[in-house]
Amino acid sequence: MELAIISDTHIPSRASAIPEEFRDRLRRADRVVHAGDVDSSAALADVVSLATELTAVAGNTDPDLGLPRTATLEVGGVTLAVTHGAGAPRGYEGRLTAAGQEADADVVVGGHTHEPLDTTRDGLRLLNPGSATGAWPAEIATMLMARPDDDGLTVQRHESR
Repeated sequence: MELAIISDTHIPSRASAIPEEFRDRLRRADRVVHAGDVDSSAALADVVSLATELTAVAGNTDPDLGLPRTATLEVGGVTLAVTHGAGAPRGYEGRLTAAGQEADADVVVGGHTHEPLDTTRDGLRLLNPGSATGAWPAEIATMLMARPDDDGLTVQRHESR
């Protein structure tokens, strides 16, 4: 089971498209996780068309797309909580940790900052794929690919310029 993890695509307000090499990864993944700020119904439809299965949450700049604020999924024995994590930069990791504790998760996927993150706090692994389009304030487009294993998740970061 392979997960493609993206966030903060901001199409069309800050970017025009997900880079082609990332689109290929989304197509090949067993499930796509989008941690919010899709930006439009057309951008959401595009991600839906690429994904075998999709888990997506609403971000702070999303119009009403019918997406939940949080989602929980289980992949290979690993429970993931997905949230955008909106708010001030100070306290970001605390917001992700609280969402993970509330969901009784092993891993929390967040977005919002446009900066990749892979750290552990209070026993929870916190992941942020950055912006899949390199939308400002990101300097480059980034995403994560993850596979469950005996130790939780093996995660690889990918970049596109």
